[in-house]
Amino acid sequence: MDLNSASTVVLQVLTQATSQDTAVLKPAEEQLKQWETQPGFYSVLLNIFTNHTLDINVRWLAVLYFKNGIDRYWRRVAPHALSEEEKSTLRAGLITNFNEPINQIATQIAVLIAKVARLDCPRQWPELIPTLIESVKVQDDLRQHRALLTFYHVTKTLASKRLAADRKLFYDLASGIYNFACSLWNHHTDTFLQQVSSGNEAAVLSSLERTLLSLKVLRKLTVNGFVEPHKNMEVMGFLHGIFDRLKQFLECSRSVGTNNVCRDRLEKTIILFTKVLLDFLDQHPFSFTPLIQRSLEFSVSYVFTEVGEGITFERFIVQCMNLIKMIVKNYAYKPSKNFEDSSPETLEAHKIKMAFFTYPTLTEICRRLVSHYFLLTEEELTMWEEDPEGFTVEETGGDSWKYSLRPCTEVLFIDIFHEYNQTLTPVLLEMMQTLQGPTNVEDMNALLIKDAVYNAVGLAAYELFDSVDFDQWFKNQLLPELQVIHNRYKPLRRRVIWLIGQWISVKFKSDLRPMLYEAICNLLQDQDLVIRPYVGCLVQYLPLLWKQSEEHNMLRCAILTTLIHLVQGLGADSKNLYPFLLPVIQLSTDVSQPPHVYLLEDGLELWLVTLENSPCITPELLRIFQNMSPLLERSSENLRTCFKIINGYIFLSSTEFLQTYAVGLCQSFCELLKEITTEGQVQVLKVVENALKVNPVLGPQMFQPILPYVFRGIIEGERYPVVMSTYLGVMGRVLLQNASFFSSLLNEMAHKFNQEMDQLLGNMIEMWVDRMDNITQPERRKLSALALLSLLPSDNSVIQDKFCGIINISVEGLHDVMTEDPETGTYKDCMLMSHLEEPKVTEDEEPPTEQDKRKKILALKDPVHTVSLQQFTYEKLKAQQELLGEQAFQPLMETVDTEIVTQLQEFLQGF
Repeated sequence: MDLNSASTVVLQVLTQATSQDTAVLKPAEEQLKQWETQPGFYSVLLNIFTNHTLDINVRWLAVLYFKNGIDRYWRRVAPHALSEEEKSTLRAGLITNFNEPINQIATQIAVLIAKVARLDCPRQWPELIPTLIESVKVQDDLRQHRALLTFYHVTKTLASKRLAADRKLFYDLASGIYNFACSLWNHHTDTFLQQVSSGNEAAVLSSLERTLLSLKVLRKLTVNGFVEPHKNMEVMGFLHGIFDRLKQFLECSRSVGTNNVCRDRLEKTIILFTKVLLDFLDQHPFSFTPLIQRSLEFSVSYVFTEVGEGITFERFIVQCMNLIKMIVKNYAYKPSKNFEDSSPETLEAHKIKMAFFTYPTLTEICRRLVSHYFLLTEEELTMWEEDPEGFTVEETGGDSWKYSLRPCTEVLFIDIFHEYNQTLTPVLLEMMQTLQGPTNVEDMNALLIKDAVYNAVGLAAYELFDSVDFDQWFKNQLLPELQVIHNRYKPLRRRVIWLIGQWISVKFKSDLRPMLYEAICNLLQDQDLVIRPYVGCLVQYLPLLWKQSEEHNMLRCAILTTLIHLVQGLGADSKNLYPFLLPVIQLSTDVSQPPHVYLLEDGLELWLVTLENSPCITPELLRIFQNMSPLLERSSENLRTCFKIINGYIFLSSTEFLQTYAVGLCQSFCELLKEITTEGQVQVLKVVENALKVNPVLGPQMFQPILPYVFRGIIEGERYPVVMSTYLGVMGRVLLQNASFFSSLLNEMAHKFNQEMDQLLGNMIEMWVDRMDNITQPERRKLSALALLSLLPSDNSVIQDKFCGIINISVEGLHDVMTEDPETGTYKDCMLMSHLEEPKVTEDEEPPTEQDKRKKILALKDPVHTVSLQQFTYEKLKAQQELLGEQAFQPLMETVDTEIVTQLQEFLQGF
């Protein structure tokens, strides 16, 4: 496509494509689609969207077509791929001027530059980062802002790459530019703080915008740019300085007045500070240890004392509570039962925590949570009155604890009470004692206080088991509360029935149940109360039938079957059933309860479909998993369903689930692996494999005791092919997605086998190559190829000795995944997934469950589906060649069979 002659034509068609008239619009879109694969088309688009005199809508459309073209045609292996010459011209043109005047277009340009950087930086685009660094130094406000915006998007994109080689490149980049990024951020921050009281709102907003962008860059570099960030003085200096900066910015909220734009930007910047801390804690818990004390002091003072009055806002409070929660719950900071088995890092962190959470501090936190944050607000009472079902969903919303104040406070209360229950139980019991007897219906504040305390007692039910005589309390206090019919008592009646629901599976005598049923039957007549899901007559009837059928287990089995079909039919909306549904699952799957003999099989099936259709995790759904450990110990015919349930939790909320239950689950698995069948072993290992796939950072750490078992099985040449295949799938995930953990595992196994690490690695590669035919699943075969290739480039003599085997596996993998385009004769990786498509469902098919959707989203992050094996092989071989030099590389290639080399060259044509 000739640049000069084509520009006018393309501009005209783009103009038609912005028309509201479909008769004009459709032909224009068809023409643009035909041009997508024409050489020179993207150069024309670049000229159009960088011409600021043209219509904004036309330029916007040109940017979008350019961005979509990067996704489809920028990779060398793509059908109709752009030529290297055109790409080189486009790269240069994209960073010639950072002077786009329209914010929305500037953002799109920054995003598309980042997309190109993901594929080409630094090898094909070494000048990108230096150009950006120079451009953010210029004095021109517009150019500086646009360059900074691009710098952020490029950093964000490069930080998201997960393969080991890409991580290494990003580490190198971060160490090279971190000092500059810090200086840039400090400069813009100081400028903002100087201007904030000047009254010049435009200048304040401009400097604040730059502060926000430069902080976004620093966040990505700090969290993702260093293997051991605590050893870098600049990183730790920046992190320690966050608290003083936060105080300055919080005080600034008094100065920005009522300017909504300024206040919004200021609050976003404050929240971003907290995100840096939260992300760093999540990714580098031990590096965070020096920050524990300051983080707790800061968060507690602003959330639980008068320090924060008048300057804090809801989202900031939520973030501070999340920071406290993550420190309290962090598995890395919890010593083993035998302190001598704990690492020095764990003990140091634990010591800091214990020194901070003194009795006065814990007491004040507990009292403030209950008496301040648990109180229902006027807005919540109004919502409950006008939309009770909506209020219930809002109140118990799954991941909402991370973002909304009420769920967040409740989760923090649960975690702190669990961690320090011996200290806090007397505090809560004292609060209960002050609320004995009926409450004056005219005293709304007293009613709200009682509601808050009852909420706390319900949330802490499992911890209070030995401290509260719930049966007596039910008869003497709660039952009379349910019988108060005054209109102002409605919220409290609702809270009482919820409280009983929390305790009924913890501690409740069976002979009291008739009284409870009678009370519930009376409540069911009250249309204003939310004690059942709003899904029609069937759902209204089932809870009542369940209660009346306590002595008729076969009838209860029928109810469970009905609930299974109901949950499947409702899909994500089945979450509205949880107040009734989850206690039913809890009872049916509790092997300490006699009815489980009849209800267990259907109860497990109901549990599974509930997880599969759940849109998000809730504390109650997470808590039910306490029933699983005894079920695994029974080693019964229900194990297959149990494993599906465990997988369901991993797909639903891997971090929360693994941090809460992985230690116990790992112990159960270790016992199971000693005694169950081959098929059972495979099911256990598939759970581990899924955990590694979903959470490559946390997964290996949580299932660390099982990985030596897997490693040994590979080295010793496990004789059952299906087991060996699963072993290699597990190890492939660790090697590809968490190379540092693999290295520590290799070191551990070298000590156990009394071998050198290199020797053991060589043995493992040799066995992997030898038993590759045991792997039949294409995904696992590609994973093996990616994993072994990730060992390159290397000057390690053992890896070079196994180079032939690695190439053999790679070529086998290429044969598995590469399909030839009959039109172009080029190859493409058939496992690559570039975007989320809603599957077409026929009338005979069931629509996808929430879990199906989660698996699809997970696949879009999985290297097996996002990394081209063809390109990965080429890049690894090229890197190996560059490392060794041509003279040393050629003999290495000669160790590979000539036929294999020929096939490899055929696959890599065009590179």
